[in-house]
Parts: sequence; structure tokens; C-alpha cells
Amino acid sequence: MKAAEGGLRLPEARLAEAIGLARAIDLDIVLSEVVPVSRPRPATLMGMGAVERLAIEVESHDIGVAVVDGHLSPVQQRNLEREWKCKVIDRTGLILEIFGERARTREGSLQVELAALSYQRSRLVRSWTHLERQRGGFGFLGGPGETQIEADRRMIGERIVKLKRELDEVKRTRELHRKARRRVPYPVVALVGYTNAGKSTLFNRVTRSEVLAKDMLFATLDPTMRSLTLPSGRTVILSDTVGFVSDLPHELVAAFRATLEEVLGADVVIHVRDVSHPDSEAQAEDVEAVLGELGMAEAVHKGLVEALNKVDLMPEVKRDILLNQARRRPDCLPVSSVTGEGLDALLACIDRRLATGRETVDLSLPLSDGAGISWLYQHGEVMARRDSDETAFLRVRLDPADAKRFQQRQAEGRDPA
Repeated sequence: MKAAEGGLRLPEARLAEAIGLARAIDLDIVLSEVVPVSRPRPATLMGMGAVERLAIEVESHDIGVAVVDGHLSPVQQRNLEREWKCKVIDRTGLILEIFGERARTREGSLQVELAALSYQRSRLVRSWTHLERQRGGFGFLGGPGETQIEADRRMIGERIVKLKRELDEVKRTRELHRKARRRVPYPVVALVGYTNAGKSTLFNRVTRSEVLAKDMLFATLDPTMRSLTLPSGRTVILSDTVGFVSDLPHELVAAFRATLEEVLGADVVIHVRDVSHPDSEAQAEDVEAVLGELGMAEAVHKGLVEALNKVDLMPEVKRDILLNQARRRPDCLPVSSVTGEGLDALLACIDRRLATGRETVDLSLPLSDGAGISWLYQHGEVMARRDSDETAFLRVRLDPADAKRFQQRQAEGRDPA
């Protein structure tokens, strides 16, 4: 495993992340090091001295796969494979391999395959194992029992056209589901964050679900949604999304746009950060950069709700400093998805965010109108209530759309939903 320096991140932290990515698909790490690259070489990325030294290491350790944590051009990949006499993949190929193994829903599988084909089309394609294989992933690594299928650009192009057509159908189905949710207008709260920041653990804790949550990069690939009752009694839809990563392949940003549409349409976006990680600030910048690519630059500029996760793993001194800083920022909340610390404050913050723009209305309903009273409790925040013998007088905080819907219901004598 070799890591080429890149960006403003600590080289050691970047190498540790690359090792984690490789282990995520069960690769055994026998060698890892940072290789300084002052000036990228068109032929091999790194200097020939480093290439020749690593060739000796590859042979002596009998290495079958070498991962370069950076982007390799097709020429660089081919030349390194010739020099090292082993399979070489870059960061994009590695991430696509992980996604190929982990995607579970039909939409996720289609999106990952589309991304992988877009990536392969730019390569000097020698083998294509998407349609015939015995292992997960996308065949960048090779593997026992795989059939090598000679493929050309025409075959890949035809498959890409078919995949895009199938994804359009899936997208239309998702839009129908989204319209159905809008008819029962629960706000959507989306969790975003760097991979392994603890989004799924937090999701499970507050919704009492059992979504896969592991100390592993890209444990979550397919979006998961659950209902959640806030302290005010308001029901929202909480969405857990795929984790972001630095240098996310642009093929994946484009391919997963449909999956991340839940984020684009969210009423509140929660940025879950692993504040115990040494590169937490750089990770936060990477997440905000991807959100910007997805068209959410305005939301980032206005400020996301930040869940500063894993405070239970921080040294006491750093933890105290973080807590003091967070007290001055109402939308920055120290939490632990493992111990539950700070989660009540996070839910209260979501309540406050959703209450912005709501209007307070005074309503009177017959006590016999149980459906209408129940609807108000479900869709609004009942701030005060007084009952007479036959009438309930309520002061309710509602979204403007819900207030208008209920007023129409009273005028027409029908169910507001």
C-alpha cells in the first residue's frame, strides 16, 4: 500500500484512511508507506527511484495488488503494473470496488455500476467483469473464478445508455414516493458527514433502528429513512445517507446525485462530524465541498447544524475546550451516538430549526372532532389548550402550508390530510 501526498491533510492520516479503505474489502496490508511526490511524473506519478525501490518490495513480499492513494492516469497505471509486475489500482478504483461490494438496493447497484463504467471507459480496458463474476465488487482487483470478458468502448457505451435509462425509471419511482410523502407533509432531516463519522450509530440511537453501523469506511451506501418524534411531539423523517470522503470520484458524485436528492430536498441538514479524528477539520471541508458540488452551496453558507460526534473518545482537556466553544454556537452540538450524550439537545435544535418560519394560530374545534384535533397534534406544536363542555380552544404553531390546509379544511368541512 502506497500513499501519494495530496491536499492539506496530514500524510499519516491520509495513509491511515487509505489502509482503512483497503481493509474494507478484506485486503491484507503487508506494506504501507508515504511516498513524497514533489512533482507528479506523467509516466509513473512518482520518481523512478521510488518506483524501482518499491518494485523490490513488491517482489520480496509477493504482493499481488498495489494501491496508490491518488489518481492514476491509464498510462501511469499501465507503467506501474509493468514495473511492479502486479495489479495496480488507484483511489478511485478502490472506492468503486468497495461500493460495488456494498450496494444492496437496485438503485445503489445501478448507480455504482454506472460510475464504474464511466471510470473504466477512460482506461485502456482489457477486462470487464461486470456481467459475469463470482465475487463482489467490480473486478478491478481480479479474483479467483472470474471470467475475463474482452470488452471495447462500444460495449461499455451501450451498457451506460441502458443503465441511465433504468436509473431514470428508478428516479421517477422515487419522485412518486416523494410526492406521496408531501401529501402527508413530514419534514425531512438528513444526516450527512464523512464516512465513519458515526451517522448510522446516531441514526439507530435516535430512531431505535438497527441499520448496519460498524467502525468501517462506507458501512452505509444505500439511503435509509425512518420516522422520528421530536421533543415538541412533531414527527419528521430522518434520512441516513452515504458517507463522503476526500477526493470522492467525480463519477460517484454524479452517479449518486439521485440518492442524495433526499439531502437536496431536506428541511434540515445535520452534518455529523467525528471530532475525535485528527483530520476532523479537513474532513468537514471535504463534506462541504461535495455538498457544494451537489448544489447546496447556499445551505452550507447559511450554516448546517453540526453534530460534533464521538466526544466520548476525546481527551478530557480537548473535550473541555470543545464544550466551551460549542456553548457560543447554538447550532454546534457536542454529542456521543454511543453514550447518548447531547442527543436531547440535538433533537431540540432540530425542533428550533423547523419552528423558524412557523406561524401561531388560535383555533376552536368541537370536542367531537377527534380527527381534526389529532391532526393538529401530529402536524403542529400545540402551545396551549383549553376545553369547554363542547369545544377545544387551541393555540398551535404550524407551517404556513399546514395552517392554510387546516383553514381550508374548516371552511370545507373535510379532512386536511
